[in-house]
Amino acid sequence: MMRRRLLVIVFLICTLFELCSADAASDTEIIKKLLEHGYDWRVRPPGINLTIPGTHGAVIVNVNMLIRSISKIDDVNMEYSVQLTFREEWVDGRLAYGTPNDENPSFLILTAGQKIWMPDSFFQNEKMAHRHLIDKPNVLIRIHKDGKILYSVRISMVLSCPMHLNDYPMDVQVCLIDLASYAYTESDIEYRWKPENPVQLKNGLNSSLPSFELTNVTTDLCTSQTNTGVYSCLRTKLELRRQFSYYLLQLYIPSTMLVIVSWVSFWLDRGAVPARVTLGVTTLLTMTTQASGINAKLPPVSYTKAIDVWIGACLTFIFGALLEFAWVTYISSRSFYRHKTVDSARGSLLIGAKQAMIIPNTTLRKFSDPAQNIEMGLPLEEDNEVWIRQTLPTSNGIPNHLNDEAAELIVFGPRKIRKTLKITQFIRNLRLYRWFQRRFEVQDNAKRADLVSRALFPTLFLFFNLWYWTTYSRYKVPDAK
Repeated sequence: MMRRRLLVIVFLICTLFELCSADAASDTEIIKKLLEHGYDWRVRPPGINLTIPGTHGAVIVNVNMLIRSISKIDDVNMEYSVQLTFREEWVDGRLAYGTPNDENPSFLILTAGQKIWMPDSFFQNEKMAHRHLIDKPNVLIRIHKDGKILYSVRISMVLSCPMHLNDYPMDVQVCLIDLASYAYTESDIEYRWKPENPVQLKNGLNSSLPSFELTNVTTDLCTSQTNTGVYSCLRTKLELRRQFSYYLLQLYIPSTMLVIVSWVSFWLDRGAVPARVTLGVTTLLTMTTQASGINAKLPPVSYTKAIDVWIGACLTFIFGALLEFAWVTYISSRSFYRHKTVDSARGSLLIGAKQAMIIPNTTLRKFSDPAQNIEMGLPLEEDNEVWIRQTLPTSNGIPNHLNDEAAELIVFGPRKIRKTLKITQFIRNLRLYRWFQRRFEVQDNAKRADLVSRALFPTLFLFFNLWYWTTYSRYKVPDAK
């Protein structure tokens, strides 16, 4: 009984072995029959449009791709690296080996060295590229029984990506992947995107981007015409938005702090020359170093970038604070020497006035009683000023103010007030003006300059920020050409 069971098992094993050998032989025979009996891989297969005589039109190549990763987006060289699985499908009627319901296998897989005709596709904006060969060449060639061929390969490429950096670092870049035939014109090969999911993205693709976010992927046609003919072309547009958080933490916040630190000098006494000079020069040099580090990561373009506007404004505010201290020092020195000269000159004038101008035993007072003016019959106008100069009698050499003597009237005509003076007087009478005058009315002009700068610099910087962020914070997608 045991012996009979062993014989049955051996029989089944031999039967399965023969079946497997028959299947393997049939695949090999089919491939050998297809490739060795009159098939020339150097000749383009005919198209499938039977209405066109001869070659029946161009070969339709359906394309789709899986983007695995995007990395190393280089702003200086304007390029980026991408790894993708590239797939092409076309029909070669010469390789058809069966009908849909026969016993032949659904498809055959070719190995390296078994050549068939393939489209001569190339990427127009490719700088460097290579296929992956570890552990085996990452290439798949599958032949279906109806003659449809699937070609799949995993490749890594460095592609050119012209960038528009006007809004850097709040910019959006559109990088392209252009696919075309190198030798066959549009009448021989026509590329078409696969109707469903022409471009697929691997899960977690955004995590592979160090400083960008992939916001949108679209497909388009880019058929081009050259001296040798019209070539079919497919285009993939990758919309990449730059991550702003890095620049906010590394540039905008530190530079804003430097500008605010430079304003501290307005609260320091003008006599603290070493402190104010050190503060201004240090912030200026720090901002210059930071600007140099940022520009080293960018190409030397001829237009102005958003980051250039910000750095230039920060440098202007810091340099302006330094110039303000120089102005304060100049005003202070000029006022000091001027007051010293005037005081010395004023002493000599007073001495001369006492000796030559002042008349002893006289008094001068203003006479402005309207009733007395009328009694005297003086034809005075409303704006006349009347002064009385009176000689005082003396008693034992001492002036006596009790006795009234004849007095001399001095009448000054009315002053002509211009319209500008009236407007100025009206403004000075305003309550708001008087408040500002009391707040900033400082006899020392140098101190007044510091007080004005404390309010002027922050206000101007605030208005600049409003304009800057309103202008550049809106992401604009450039046109890809």
